[in-house]
Amino acid sequence: MVEMNLTYRRWLVQVCIAVLSAATLYGAVAPETKAATPTPLLLDGGRRLEYVRSFTSETEVRKHKSWITKVVDFLAGPPEVHGLVRPYGVATDAQGRIIVTDPGAHVVHVFDFKKQKYRRLEGGKEEFKSPIGIAVDSQDNLYVTDAELGKIFVFDSHGKFRRYIGNLKGEGYFKRPTGIAIDSIAKRLYVTDTLKNAVYTLDLDGNVLGHFGKRGAGQGEFNFPTEILAVKDELIVVDAMNFRVQIFDRNGGFKASFGQAGNSPGSMFRSKGIAADEDGNFYLADAFFDCVQAFNRSGQLLYFFGQPGSGAMQFQAPAGVHIDRDEIYVVDSANHRVQQFHYVSGAPKKNTPGAQ
Repeated sequence: MVEMNLTYRRWLVQVCIAVLSAATLYGAVAPETKAATPTPLLLDGGRRLEYVRSFTSETEVRKHKSWITKVVDFLAGPPEVHGLVRPYGVATDAQGRIIVTDPGAHVVHVFDFKKQKYRRLEGGKEEFKSPIGIAVDSQDNLYVTDAELGKIFVFDSHGKFRRYIGNLKGEGYFKRPTGIAIDSIAKRLYVTDTLKNAVYTLDLDGNVLGHFGKRGAGQGEFNFPTEILAVKDELIVVDAMNFRVQIFDRNGGFKASFGQAGNSPGSMFRSKGIAADEDGNFYLADAFFDCVQAFNRSGQLLYFFGQPGSGAMQFQAPAGVHIDRDEIYVVDSANHRVQQFHYVSGAPKKNTPGAQ
């Protein structure tokens, strides 16, 4: 009986392929249509922010299937597709791969659009429970914080698990590690521990070299710090429940801060990921406003982009933000996707709207 069913299925697939082949020759099968690309946004200095693409699963990165393969998948059953569930952090490496942490799926996704490959990292001997932060060193090694396990997972450039950092006798050293940043030259690792209200400095072997911060609202104090960014000789920390961003030197010395709670542009409410461009401006995702706000070093709002929704250039609970030269990646968490944008310099196109 099984053999008859399999034979019948193969026959049915062959018949359908033949029918659709004829239909295609006579123009009965309509070509696929693409969604319209949003109009670029005009930013300061004549620059434009252009929408590039969104991706939600491995199907966008792999080679496009032929219609014959699609028919076979439909009739014989499609293969399992791995997609973003509740993505959070994003980074890129020197090979152009886009790495996305996904605490909802308990994995790290690696998208390689150049080679049209996709891979999932599920952890080491112990699987991920809540992968949040992601950082890449100069050798393309990956460092991933697991907020629930209290550990940092380290993978080589091929995605092979190498070791844990913060693993002491089977238990994590950290209470809730979230943000992570790397100084490849100094070979230092910086980690925010949200529940300890502190920032830790480690070497790349995982030895703790020092820490700074305590619970409070004063300079150098934290109220649930989350993301961290290492830029030149400074550390930039998202002090989430103090509704601000603090800037420190690499030894933890306080230098400056900006931000306040509010419900208007330029204020902060549910700050998530942070990134910096080549001009030293900071880009902060806010899950309450469903947008990304750009501030200069003094905390002045330069512009923002995004609004609530599920279309292009719209967000629902944006989380991680990463800038790689002229490319900006935003994790659109509740829409289960990552959106990619591109900066273009020069005179704006006609009918380009002004900054929001």
